[in-house]
Amino acid sequence: MLKRLDIVAAALILGLAIGCKKEAATTTEITEPVTETPADTTVPAPPKPIKVYTNDTVTVNAYEFDNGLDYYLNQKNDTTYVVNFWATWCVPCVQELPHFEKINAKYKENKVKVILVSLDMAKMIDTKLLPFINQKQIKSQVLLLRDPDADSWIPKVDSTWSGAIPATVIYNKDMRKFYERSFTYDELEKEISNFK
Repeated sequence: MLKRLDIVAAALILGLAIGCKKEAATTTEITEPVTETPADTTVPAPPKPIKVYTNDTVTVNAYEFDNGLDYYLNQKNDTTYVVNFWATWCVPCVQELPHFEKINAKYKENKVKVILVSLDMAKMIDTKLLPFINQKQIKSQVLLLRDPDADSWIPKVDSTWSGAIPATVIYNKDMRKFYERSFTYDELEKEISNFK
């Protein structure tokens, strides 16, 4: 009797195995071609400034770091950005500004954009910054960082930055470098050439 149960169990298992294999063999998977959804090529609009300073010929938009300036430090397109942190009261900053202006003029058509981020105090904007931009005929985009919590935004620019100026970030979609130093024109041009 036990032998007969073994034979019946074996036949049942064999029948199930053949039946499963048969079903698996006849099942076909229908696949449709995968169509890729095009990448969103919409360029996000620049953030709204917290304040706009202006005189007859100059306009400077002011931003907090997290609600505006971070936008200018994180573009993902085919342009190389040269973002310089400076102030009118910083002698080495003022000395190197003509080099950034020359880069801006020379490489504007080659997808290189210079952005000058002023760290001047709010009370100095009308009396120092705007007249300085006028007098020096600065053509690069000038933004004002109005964020008093330097301890929170400095490491977001670069974790190695002590906060000293001048400081510069050069970046594009593939590469990013931070410099806590002054530049000559030749040094700046050489660094930018590494991003092409």
